[in-house]
Amino acid sequence: MKKVIVLSLGGSLIIPDDINLGFLQKFKKVILKNTKNHKFLIVCGGGSIARKYISALKKAGLNEEFQSFSGISATRMNARFMNYFFGINPDLGIPHTTKTLEQYSAKRDVIFFGALEYNPKQTSDSTAAEVARNFKTIFINLTNVPGLYNKNPLEHKDAKFISRITWRDFHKMALGLRFKPGQHFVLDQTASEIIMKHKIPTYILGQDLKQLEAVLNKKAFKGTLIEG
Repeated sequence: MKKVIVLSLGGSLIIPDDINLGFLQKFKKVILKNTKNHKFLIVCGGGSIARKYISALKKAGLNEEFQSFSGISATRMNARFMNYFFGINPDLGIPHTTKTLEQYSAKRDVIFFGALEYNPKQTSDSTAAEVARNFKTIFINLTNVPGLYNKNPLEHKDAKFISRITWRDFHKMALGLRFKPGQHFVLDQTASEIIMKHKIPTYILGQDLKQLEAVLNKKAFKGTLIEG
């Protein structure tokens, strides 16, 4: 039986500004290569499309709930794009509910989707964490930094890398940030609470897809493991 892998594909990797074609071609190759032993449920983030929608609504004076809804819509649009990119029959569409996701997973090895529900104060990572809980499996988060740091390494040169952290300590870090639509922390507060409560082994990896392959094959990797 194939092992189910829940993977959150950060929007910053799909469309940081323009479509990240070079990375996505490598990603497609790695995923398809590993479908012999794995089944991939891949949640897509909103990326620059979500941030542009959110920014426009904020400037127009619309509240955070509407901003969140526009970000959720962007995750679904990116998921549809990834479906097309992988040559998956567009007639099937993408799952919008957990029940539909379960139905699709019984028939396909690679499934892309965005937010499954229109819940404000969540990101695609919350969706991924919930799916990992439902399928009783690990959660891999692919983002635009190599793992977890004590502060944003894209803004602070002295940021320190954290290779391993407990669920509880990670949740404390997440709670230290006020949620806002389009936030950049590696996992949102709801996701961190889910993985802590249900003890879900969680990996945070960057754009080096060799690290993803290492995790899939249970080898040493460069990234962050959240557990214990």
